Amino acid sequence: MGIDHYENFPVASVLLPKRLRRPIELIYQFARTADDFADEGDDPPSQRLFKLGEYQRQLDIIEQDGAPLTAFFVELKQVIRQYGLPIGLFRDLLSAFSQDVVKNRYASFAEVLDYCRRSANPVGRLLLHLYDSVSETNLDHSDRICTSLQLINFLQDIGPDYRRNRIYLSLDELQDFGISETQIAAEDPAGNWASLMNFQIERAHSMLNSGAPLGLALPGRIGLELRMIVCGGTRILEKLQAIQGDVFNQRPVLRASDWIIMLYRSIFSYR
Repeated sequence: MGIDHYENFPVASVLLPKRLRRPIELIYQFARTADDFADEGDDPPSQRLFKLGEYQRQLDIIEQDGAPLTAFFVELKQVIRQYGLPIGLFRDLLSAFSQDVVKNRYASFAEVLDYCRRSANPVGRLLLHLYDSVSETNLDHSDRICTSLQLINFLQDIGPDYRRNRIYLSLDELQDFGISETQIAAEDPAGNWASLMNFQIERAHSMLNSGAPLGLALPGRIGLELRMIVCGGTRILEKLQAIQGDVFNQRPVLRASDWIIMLYRSIFSYR
C-alpha cells in the first residue's frame, strides 16, 4: 500500500473531541499494524499471511463475544461494542492487506478501485460510525474522499512501491500512455510520463472534490478535521502538479507551511 499510507490523515488530532481520540487511534493502529505485516520487514509471504490471519481470528473472537488474547484487541472490542462498529469493515482492511502479499499488478482501474474499496474506504466508514453520522450520502462522500487519498498516496509512492515489486497504476492506462515497466524501474520521467501523471492527478482531484461536501455536513471540530484532510489531499495534488508528476526526484510531502495553508482554506475558502 505504500510508505506512510495514512500520512494524509491528521490522525486523532487535537481538533477532534477528546472522547473520540483513543477510539480513532485504535482504528488506525489496527490498520497500520496489519498493513505493516504485508509491507515491512523480511518475512516470507506465508508468515505475512499468518500474521494477518491471526488478526482475523481475533476479530472472530470479538464477533463471538469471546475474550481476545491481547490487550490491544480487548480495548478494540470495547470500542467496537460501544460504538456499534461493523466488524466487516475491519475484515475488508485485512482482505486488502492480504491481497498486497499475493498481488502486485492491476490490469485495470476497476481493479485498483476494488482495492481502494477495501484498503481505504473502511477507515472513513468506521469514523462515520464513531461520529454517529452514517447516511447513504455521507458514506458515498466518505468513500470518494478515502479512495482519492489512497490514489494520491499511490502517486506519491510510485518509486518506493516499485522497489517492493508493486505497481498500483493500472497496466491498461500505462499502455495507453506508452509507459513501460522498464521506465518506472529506471525512474525515468521522460516521454508521456507527465501526461500520464496529469491524468491521474486530475482524476484524483475530481474524486476528492466530489466527496468534499462531507466536510460541511459534519458538525463542529469533526467537520473541521475532515476539511483539513481534504485540503491536505488537495495540497499534495498541487505539489504533484507543480513537479509535473516527477515523483522519482521529489516526493511531495506536507510541511509546516502547508498546514497553515490547509487550516486557512478549511476555515475561509472551503467549498
